Amino acid sequence: MYTLIIGFSVFLSVLLIIVVLAQNSKGGGLSSQFGGSGASNMFGVKKTGDFLEKTTWVLVALIMVLALATNFTTPGVSRGSNSILDAAGEQAAPQQQTAPADATTTPAAPADSAQ
Repeated sequence: MYTLIIGFSVFLSVLLIIVVLAQNSKGGGLSSQFGGSGASNMFGVKKTGDFLEKTTWVLVALIMVLALATNFTTPGVSRGSNSILDAAGEQAAPQQQTAPADATTTPAAPADSAQ
């Protein structure tokens, strides 16, 4: 499933590149680059721009959904814990070494000088 989603994402990305390159910022785009009169008779110049713009937005939305879907289908990843974050927290916390509590290391009570 993961491989299928990645393959489909790559295909949609290539398709998005083609659609974006077919557009022209001045409005000529597909009608003037690929066939001229054939494309403009079919869609018209304004409708070609609308079609390419809608196609661009749909492809972007599909790629985003597939990118989020790969998070749930990634093989070999446990969903219950954040092992990377847990390991980083263990490294960041300094380990304190405590000395054994015996009679030689405890401070002596202050002597009473009022005797």
